[in-house]
Amino acid sequence: MYDGVINVYKEKGFTSHDVVAKLRGILRQKKIGHTGTLDPDAVGVLPVCLGKGTKLCDVLTDRTKAYRAVLLLGQVTDTQDAGGAVISRCEPERLLALSEDEVRAAVMGFVGPYDQIPPMYSALKVNGQKLCDLARAGKTVERKARPVEILSIEIEEICLPRLVMTVECSKGTYIRTLCHDIGEKLGVGGCMEELTRIRSGNFSIENALTLSEIEELRDAGTLGERIVAVEELFPDYPKVYMREEHDRLVQNGNQFYPDQSTLGEERPEAVRVYDSKGHFIGTYGYRRERRWYQPIKIFSGGQ
Repeated sequence: MYDGVINVYKEKGFTSHDVVAKLRGILRQKKIGHTGTLDPDAVGVLPVCLGKGTKLCDVLTDRTKAYRAVLLLGQVTDTQDAGGAVISRCEPERLLALSEDEVRAAVMGFVGPYDQIPPMYSALKVNGQKLCDLARAGKTVERKARPVEILSIEIEEICLPRLVMTVECSKGTYIRTLCHDIGEKLGVGGCMEELTRIRSGNFSIENALTLSEIEELRDAGTLGERIVAVEELFPDYPKVYMREEHDRLVQNGNQFYPDQSTLGEERPEAVRVYDSKGHFIGTYGYRRERRWYQPIKIFSGGQ
């Protein structure tokens, strides 16, 4: 069984769940989970957790992401992307009257904290029902705005009515809703025409593998070289080794005191813990009031 995280390039037409299902067949293992949904028409980086790495799904989902998007101004759709039904189109004269400076100012005005109303066509649930299921049934329900953050926007090209931009954002940000909101701010409407996720946490599009490439590497016996080990996903956490007589503490997922390990005088907030023989156990956080380290995520041993 494979353990760790593999950087998958999700191709157009696949849902994130499709990718997981296909990987289960390719890798012949059931314990697989993805780290953040991409719409079927979107492409790009989809980190997929394997085996013990599935304990990281929530951690990786929380990390920042970057996208390259094409915004089409002048029309509004029910799904907020170009694949939906057109609800309205602005007058051609209004679109022609837009200046590049006006467009740039509107786009850059979204950088920073931003209260975003999730789209109806999304997997979020309201009263136990997915919004997308309600939308397909012709129903619209009130959605509460959620705080997200646009960390940066780089406008790569403006060729009205289209605009190409790279967006770095917090988890939970809908880029098609951002496109819709920019169009609304400009008074002409807008929808997302194309979307590519170029980065998710530390995983970039340059190193992403298509499903067919993963299959080829499996057949060649070299796939393991492209799977990121769990411990490598915490490069900022110092390594800490247990003293042999205290190995059992962490092997059973218990807390430990600093002097039971190789820690010196410093007390890092979070560490990667190994037993005395160098086997990776998991991540631990320091509890100052208790003066001990307690588990954050355990990946081996008794848990």
